Amino acid sequence: MDAYEEKKKLLLEMIAFATVDGQLSKKGYDFLFLIANELNFEKGGFIDLLSHELPALPENMKLNRIKQFYQLLVFFQNDGVFYKQDPDLIVHIAISMGLDTDAIKVLIKKVRNAPNTIISDEALWKIFQEE
Repeated sequence: MDAYEEKKKLLLEMIAFATVDGQLSKKGYDFLFLIANELNFEKGGFIDLLSHELPALPENMKLNRIKQFYQLLVFFQNDGVFYKQDPDLIVHIAISMGLDTDAIKVLIKKVRNAPNTIISDEALWKIFQEE
């Protein structure tokens, strides 16, 4: 799957998580629009995603939120460069996703130290269970 399709899938899953009773709140829309911009989606492309059929929510939502955050973190550093504002934005996004700040910091450090290493679901889960 190419990077655009992965980003699209990630955004669709995030839209599904944020949609309650078929509605996306203004706050949820603004938050997802910010993420879409960071992933280089144009406004029309993001709005188009809102009309797509949303994926079914998984049973283990916390692990999937962690995996989505990890994927987002990898997208942010895929060029090998973390910009000054990236860590603050990444932490803000993770907090909005309901993830633990200490675990977020551990994961950011792991990704920075080994940017080409894939972290398994089990290892991700362990990071967030320990913190």
